[in-house]
This record gives sequence, structure tokens and C-alpha cells, in this order.
Amino acid sequence: MAKLLSSWWFISFLFILVSRIEAHSVTYDHSFTHECLAKPLKPQYNGGIIVNTEPNKKLDSCVISGDANATKECIFSQKLLLENTKLYTFSAWLKVSDGNTDIGAVVKTSTYNQSVGTVFAQHGCWSMLKGGFIANASGPAELLFRVSINADVDIYTDSISLQPFTEQEWKSHQDKSIEKVRKSRVKFQAVDQHNRPISNATVTIKQRRPSFPFGTAITLHILENPKYRDWFFSRFRYTVFENEMKWYANEIERGVENYTICDAMVRLAQSHGVAIRGHNVFWDHGNLQPEWVPALSSDELRVAADKRIKSVMNRYKGQLIHWDVMNENLHWNFFETKLGPNASNVYYEMANKLDGKALPFLNEYNTVEHAGDVFDKATPSKYLQRIWQMRKMGYNGPLGIGLQAHFSTANLPYVRSTIDQLASAKLPIWITELDVKSVPNQALYLERITRELHSHSAVEGIMMWAAWKPEGCYAMCLTDNNFKNLDTGDVVDKIISEWTHAADSPGTTNSKGLFGTSLFHGDYEATVSLGNGDKHSCSQDFSVLPNKGSKKTIRFKINI
Repeated sequence: MAKLLSSWWFISFLFILVSRIEAHSVTYDHSFTHECLAKPLKPQYNGGIIVNTEPNKKLDSCVISGDANATKECIFSQKLLLENTKLYTFSAWLKVSDGNTDIGAVVKTSTYNQSVGTVFAQHGCWSMLKGGFIANASGPAELLFRVSINADVDIYTDSISLQPFTEQEWKSHQDKSIEKVRKSRVKFQAVDQHNRPISNATVTIKQRRPSFPFGTAITLHILENPKYRDWFFSRFRYTVFENEMKWYANEIERGVENYTICDAMVRLAQSHGVAIRGHNVFWDHGNLQPEWVPALSSDELRVAADKRIKSVMNRYKGQLIHWDVMNENLHWNFFETKLGPNASNVYYEMANKLDGKALPFLNEYNTVEHAGDVFDKATPSKYLQRIWQMRKMGYNGPLGIGLQAHFSTANLPYVRSTIDQLASAKLPIWITELDVKSVPNQALYLERITRELHSHSAVEGIMMWAAWKPEGCYAMCLTDNNFKNLDTGDVVDKIISEWTHAADSPGTTNSKGLFGTSLFHGDYEATVSLGNGDKHSCSQDFSVLPNKGSKKTIRFKINI
């Protein structure tokens, strides 16, 4: 009896403990401001595991780093104690003593240095740095702030926060966000000809078209390979061409345009109701032009580039949903060097006028993939600076934020913090070229990253960069050459099945004739049947849209 009571008290204690943990789990804070403020805001999570005892603190303990790119590293006085596998979200408010410069936050342990995030800090006002990381070992750590050795400034900090989350807590954030922004509650009611409720009726739901765009790139090989076509079109309603729409593919020889392959791919996609992203009008990398372009004079290049944008955009006017107008213009500056600093603006303006239905996008790599340092060219802070620069230089038209997302690991806290920051621009955000390099856990990383991206309310679509070629894919294939799924393809099918409710079991109405469920946004067909033949069944098409808390009820009347 004593042992039984002891066991009962132990189970009760565990139940109370778990309940308290559940009740006190910390909600993720998506807030971010890109504004430089006169006073810093309060620390997120009340500082988390950081104790903010000294506001407006000047960092005095600084050393010169021995890295290839020389930096000054200033140590924050509080020592940290990290827990293995926990996900940490970080924020801090920073300013400098003079001018402005990029500052990077770094967590340093005895075995590794982990970049956390960067910010463009200024004199006279406070800028918010946001980032994150996953601890790969338990133990002590230091928090450093890093600037270029060329920046002769003092660093001031305030409202620093470092908040740990367990994997379960992180997933709970995703699940809650998906229920809020990707799904809505729907009720079905079955009644007879006298409006009396019908209980035990079977409700079968089939999604016709998802609302959230999810697709992958394709290559010209889809035109000649029926297995490729069957595999692709049975899964996706969005695509982008890997190379076939680029300038170097359309005008190999100066003055000789060839859109034959591109035209055929557009027709094929359209015949299956697949929407197309345009990639790309221009590429700002000097080595990725048609071979004859780099040798042109500035005047010749301007004429050729004007012809190019008018040719390709008029040809596919009204047929594409997006255009990557000047690809990777944070990393490269071929057109700016040749045509002046306003070159990108000129072509974004032209693109918007040529086809107002195709949203013009910036498109960059190494923004969301990993936490960079002060020397990286496309950090979230620098991406936002480019947007403001374009606005300042006169382009005030529509614009999209493209994140290529070529991953080699899955730093989910940094991914989430990056999108939080870019969302402050209040522009559409798409993941444009998602893949994971061939590393251990490639498929696992793909699933974790895709779910993280899909759960963020600011992400409006995800395109994978997994176009098939006989000689192999760019970085990640989804199938083998016989179009049998690889592990990555199985992950994609699993996700599609979940988002389309393909594996969901039919529901059953209760005594009031009602059945309720939560559905991903999209177009559906529902069938209510009594189990005794088609005579006693009824079908309806309906759409599930964001409903801001209201519940949609769909009524079926069956004569029995």
C-alpha cells in the first residue's frame, strides 16, 4: 500500500511539473524594428538568461582578432552557460561612438565560435540586432561583439536578451503559428429534407488546390522525359526554370535571340495550371553574362540591356507571377560598374512598367542560410539597407524579397530571426531556391527548414532548387534518374500529403449533424454520405481562407 501511495504521489508530482512547464512555456517574440531609436526598447523576454545591470554600457575589454579579416572583438562581461541542443534567440541594442559600422554578435566557447547575427549600428541612436543559434555542447561561453579593425569606434550595448527554448517549445511555436496563419476551422453540417440533423454521416474532404505556393525548379529535360513530367505535375502547382530563361540562354550570340525551349516550357507549365516565377532578367555577376556582354562599352551595354529586358518581359507579359530583375545585386555590381550606381533602379522601374502583373524581386543568397559576420554582403541588415537605398534613389514601385536559401545546416533560430527582420520592410517574402547540400542529415534538415519557413507568417511561398538533370542536380535532388524518390523526395511527399490532407481519415457527424476540423487554406471538395450508396450523398466545392477567428459552416441537405 505504501509503495502504491508513493507511486501515486510521484505520478501526481510529474503531472503537476509537466503542467507547470506547459503553462509557463515562453511564447516566441517576433518583434523587430529597423529604426534607429533615441532610446533602446526593453529587452525581449526580460533579458532571458542575460542580466542587464548596466544600461548604455560601453564595452571596454576588447582585443584584435587573428582572423583573415581582422576584427576588434569586445567582450560582454556576463558569462553564459549553454545547454546542448537548445535553441537560443538573441537580441541586443547597439550604438557606436562615432559614424556608423556593422557589428556582429558572436558566442565563443572553448571549442567553437558561433556567429549569432549582425546589425548596422550608428552614432547617436540605438539599432536592434536580432539573431540566434543552436548550442552543440553544454558548458560556459562568452558573448562578443565584433567590428572591422578599420572601424575606430567604441561599442555601447543595452537591453541584451538571450532566451533558450527546447526543441519541443520551438515546435509548439511552429504549430501554433500554422494554426493561426495557414489554417482555419471549418464546420460541416448534414441535415435531411426537413432540416433535421443527420448523425453518423461520413464527411470526406479532398483538396483541389492549395493556397500556399510550394514548388520546385525544372529544366528543359522535362520536355522530353514523360517520367519527369508525371513526377513533377502530380505534385506541384508552382515552378521556376533553372537556366532556360536567363539572358545567356536566350541570346548566346549577340543579336540572335532564341526562346524556343523557354516557350515550350512555358506552354507545358500552363497546360497543367502551373504558375511560373521568372528567373532572371539580369544577373549582376560579371562572369555570368552572355559571353559577348563583358566586352561591350557602357553605351553598348545600355542598348543591349534595354533590348534584353523589353524582349523577354514583353514576350511573357501577363504569364509570370514574379521576375527576379537584377539577380544577386547585393553580392555583385557588374551593371552598376558599367552603367552607374542607379542601374538596378532603372531596370526595376522598367520591369514594373513592362509587366505590372509580375512582381519584381530582389534575390539573394547567404541572407537566411547562416549567421554571417560583418564582412558578409547580404546579411538581413544589409538587405534592408539595399531596399531603403532603392527607395531613396527613386524606385518606389512594388518589390519582393527573394531568399535563395541554399543551406548546409539547419540553424532554425537564425532563420526565424532573419525573417522577423526582413518582415519589417512590409514587402512580400518568398523562398526562391531552397535546397540542402549533400551532407549527413540532408533530408532531416530539409524537413526542419521547410517546416520552419512555412510556419512563419511573413513567408508567402517556397520554391525548391531541385531541378533534375541526367548529370545531377545543382545541390539537391529529390529523385534518382528513374524518378524514384530519394530521402529528400520522401520528405517533400510527406509535407505535401500533410498540407493537402491527403492522408486524413474521413470524419463523422455528431448528434447535431456537425463535424468540425482545421484545414489548410485552399480549394476543396467535400462529400457527405450515409454509407448506403450515391443516392444518399451530397458534394460541394468550397474554399478555406483566412477567417480571423470566425468559423465557416458548410451545410449539406440530403433527402432520405
